[in-house]
Amino acid sequence: MRILLIEDDRIFGETLKDYLKIENIETVWLWDERGLPKIITQYEFDVIVIDLILNFSSGEDIIAVLRKAGIETPIMVITAKKTLNDKEECFLRGADDYLTKPFEFKEFVLRLKALNRRKHLPSVFTIGDVIVNIDAKTIHRGSEEIKISKKAWQLLEFLLKNRGEIVSSEKILNYVWSGKAVGDEIVRAYIKELRKVLPPDSIITYPGRGYKLS
Repeated sequence: MRILLIEDDRIFGETLKDYLKIENIETVWLWDERGLPKIITQYEFDVIVIDLILNFSSGEDIIAVLRKAGIETPIMVITAKKTLNDKEECFLRGADDYLTKPFEFKEFVLRLKALNRRKHLPSVFTIGDVIVNIDAKTIHRGSEEIKISKKAWQLLEFLLKNRGEIVSSEKILNYVWSGKAVGDEIVRAYIKELRKVLPPDSIITYPGRGYKLS
């Protein structure tokens, strides 16, 4: 599980990040907004956590910008603001959860996991005449089972998770190869492997933008 934390309190952010590491949750932490456009395109996040009271911007405005950009990742607000009007404003702009400070870290983790579960893939997908079972890691066309490589599986899971959306090569590289220095040609090679087993035109290439599983 990977979250994006937008929080300008250095001490609180560091403490929270350390606790999440114990819970096996990877945290990408921003304490100003300058890195947001790049990070949001480079990485795939399970949950975005935003403090409302920031020195550099308004948390409410960041939520609105993310939603306007088509980012559908669940958003949790953490803040000292406690009024109903504050909560209503965040939910109207696109937040999914609202936790007021101070809070127990355990509750924070429970809420993160609950938001993450909403994104979980169903077990079985149909792509034309192909049946993909994520849990069993099997692909069938009729009675025939089709085998693919481990990396192709990770790529397929990522495309299914974002089915109907264009995903960039950069996001694919970060998800499948954890940001290791491999080139776009590697992505193209595994896309080609998947195209051999999926129905024609299932994976659409958008030059300069990425790929979409239809």
